[in-house]
Amino acid sequence: MFETLRATPTIAVSDLERAKKFYGETLGLQVKDERADGVRYEAGGGSLVLVYPSQFAGTAQSTYMGFDVDDVEKAVGELRERGVVFEEYDMPGLKTVDGIAEIEGVKGAWFKDPDGNILSIGQET
Repeated sequence: MFETLRATPTIAVSDLERAKKFYGETLGLQVKDERADGVRYEAGGGSLVLVYPSQFAGTAQSTYMGFDVDDVEKAVGELRERGVVFEEYDMPGLKTVDGIAEIEGVKGAWFKDPDGNILSIGQET
């Protein structure tokens, strides 16, 4: 395997100014830098997220990126207070209750950014 320093998820958005409000204000991520290709945010533990403009924003039908948290219930509550709406799923192997599912030792919750990109928060239990 090749050696890496870290992974930087990249999230396509259609409106960078709207995305900056969501990722910076709603989610509370800190801007690391603004570059010609988008905005990089610090996302905890030394990880970075690049939010960049693209015509393909919101086209992924799966989870785009996940955030690890210590307390998923607390995080869901805080994000709901900021206006985030959590998805409800009921499918084989995954059923959310009040926005949260538990799967093989992990609690998770999913929500969408303004472009419909699916993001998650998760907690190992």
